[in-house]
Amino acid sequence: MSTAVVSPPARSGSRPGSMVRHGLILAGRSVAKIRKSPETLLDVTLQPILMLLMFVYLFGGAIAGSTDAYLQLVLPGLMVMIALTASLGTGFALSQDISKGVFDRFRSLPIARSAPLVGAVLGDIVRYAVSLAVLLGFGMLLGFRATTDPVSVLVAVLLVIAFGLSICWLSVLLAMLVRSPQAVMGMSMVVIWPLMFGSNIFAPTETMPGWLQAWVNISPITQLSDTARGLMIGGEVAGPMVASLLWMAGLLLVLFPAASWAYRRRLSRG
Repeated sequence: MSTAVVSPPARSGSRPGSMVRHGLILAGRSVAKIRKSPETLLDVTLQPILMLLMFVYLFGGAIAGSTDAYLQLVLPGLMVMIALTASLGTGFALSQDISKGVFDRFRSLPIARSAPLVGAVLGDIVRYAVSLAVLLGFGMLLGFRATTDPVSVLVAVLLVIAFGLSICWLSVLLAMLVRSPQAVMGMSMVVIWPLMFGSNIFAPTETMPGWLQAWVNISPITQLSDTARGLMIGGEVAGPMVASLLWMAGLLLVLFPAASWAYRRRLSRG
């Protein structure tokens, strides 16, 4: 008499569509965590206010001649900065989940291997949206006024969110390579801060040394800042937007496979 062998559920989701579907389901978990613990949004609600006050009133007069003029210049750039800093939380949260054994349970489910990573990234859309809404709302209270139209402003916001979703894969990759959540945050800052300050977010490119201008002119942060400024207060849009979209595509093509590979490697080591 033969004995039937029952195999564990096949891991579904080898197709991209399944990976996205499973990722969206797991993204709901991240949103549910925010609903249960809204204090987790304190960093992305207080940080935009503090950054705006600090840069406008400490450096506005020295860089632009007045705080009002600097507010118009810096706020679109700060949108990009906020997306960069908000992306740090993705890797930190993932590292915490892995250290607590949450991903061991995901490994036993018939889902795409990369779905937990995709779910964590998509779930952070809420963080980006809240942070940008606070920045724009508080900026308007201080006197910022978009000189274009609401549709252009919305496009700028959506582009910044899309960029945040692209760059946060760097934080995810670091979370897969480094064991400690604190080390993930520290290493992410080492990478993010030079990118952020090596751009034209805070000061015009022409005021910088020539060797720095060479990088700033092609930096993804500069390109996206110029795009946001053009969409919100006027200026060139097409060139910087194309460059920004190419940078986003490049980041995804490099960082997503690298993060997925590092995730599978970490799971195999246990």
